[in-house]
Amino acid sequence: MRILITGGTGLIGRSLCQFWLAQGHEIYVWSRCPEQVKSLCGEAVHGLAELRELDHIKLDAVINLAGAPIADRPWTQARRKLLRDSRIALTEHLVQWLASLSHKPEVLISGSAVGWYGDAGEQVLTESSPVQTTDFATQLCADWENAALAAESLAIRVVLIRTGLVLTAKGGFLSRLLPLFRLGLGGKQGSGQQWMPWVHLDDEVALIDHLLQHVSAQGVYNACAPEPVRNQQFAQALGKHLRRPAVLPVPGFALKLMLGDMAGLLLGGQNIRPERTAEIGFEFKYRELPAALAAL
Repeated sequence: MRILITGGTGLIGRSLCQFWLAQGHEIYVWSRCPEQVKSLCGEAVHGLAELRELDHIKLDAVINLAGAPIADRPWTQARRKLLRDSRIALTEHLVQWLASLSHKPEVLISGSAVGWYGDAGEQVLTESSPVQTTDFATQLCADWENAALAAESLAIRVVLIRTGLVLTAKGGFLSRLLPLFRLGLGGKQGSGQQWMPWVHLDDEVALIDHLLQHVSAQGVYNACAPEPVRNQQFAQALGKHLRRPAVLPVPGFALKLMLGDMAGLLLGGQNIRPERTAEIGFEFKYRELPAALAAL
């Protein structure tokens, strides 16, 4: 297959590139820094500064994962604009370009996040559940998904992946927690009772590949392990894995003072089940947190 990836130099994108290159696929990455693509994604990957460089390439699939990290910095007005532009404006531009092609790819797999649901408390959520609470993160995800769904009018199969916290030793949110936990300074955040949907990076990559190959897959799929945990359980499991105590909590009010609205990402949660993901025959390799941590 000929596959275009946006966000190919990111955490998930790099792993996808390596996975698909090993399978013999032809990979193109649209990036703001195309000169870095080969060093980050592999020598055989084609880095692109402009989409028009692909006008005469018959693509089979587009994987849209681009987006500035949502939890790296507080949500100032400028940061909110960057988060929206890097997801929504980019996706709109991508779909406009797809509309201009005489030969259109068969499928667009576009990223999203479990933040789409909002803070759901104890409510069990599946792909058919409605939004539970509305805030900046939920609106960001909703607008991102809607921008991708516009490709359906082009007779392109659109798949939306709502991803939980991605566990990997290669970076991501876990890399920010490890230094504290290794020093014995880790612990629950807020009450610790909020649910944390998570997924191992290997399962994320395998699911995207499964959705690519499964031609009847369309619409929303939750990329979350079937066994979510509460924040306190996560802290205890990580502390146990590192053989360190995890008893120093971070009070909710302190997170709100430090992070403002962004604290909702840590203090809220979603008790999610990957119902539609299971229906298409996908099986998670890492279903439980201790096994996922051990694999890292």
